[in-house]
Amino acid sequence: MLPAPTPRLTFRTWRDDDLLLALALFGDPRVTVKVGGPFDDAQVRARLATEIATEREHGYQYWPMFLHDGAHVGCCGLKPPAAHRPGLELGFYLLADHWGRGFATEAARSVIAFAFDTLGETSVFAGHHPENVGSREVLVKLGFRYLRHELYPPTGLQHPGYELTR
Repeated sequence: MLPAPTPRLTFRTWRDDDLLLALALFGDPRVTVKVGGPFDDAQVRARLATEIATEREHGYQYWPMFLHDGAHVGCCGLKPPAAHRPGLELGFYLLADHWGRGFATEAARSVIAFAFDTLGETSVFAGHHPENVGSREVLVKLGFRYLRHELYPPTGLQHPGYELTR
């Protein structure tokens, strides 16, 4: 199952033949600098394999998203909870050409509805790099409430964490 399409976006699952899409997104240092990147080809291949395995094992992933005309926008989705907290984790990555156009908020609303209505989750966690003002604004707009800062090992920084409850 997939999150519902939005007025501008559709979702699908990552496939083995999506390496070029994955490289364009996860291989772009502008996209990944605040999450531990930049990532080399081997790391992007591993990320693609992880997304495919997560979908197979759990029925969700960070789904690639596209405009209705087929243009790749990025990805938005869910990953399993960290051992130290409940609730699936929401995340999104947008290609730089699509920043500032409301796509993260639009996609996240659909993914949150999927988490609550399809998967039966009662809470969703999200975090962001402390300097990523855009991601913070998206989470606040979606109704997330600040929980605490936690160490994010890929950056070595304390990232603010938020929760949205059903």
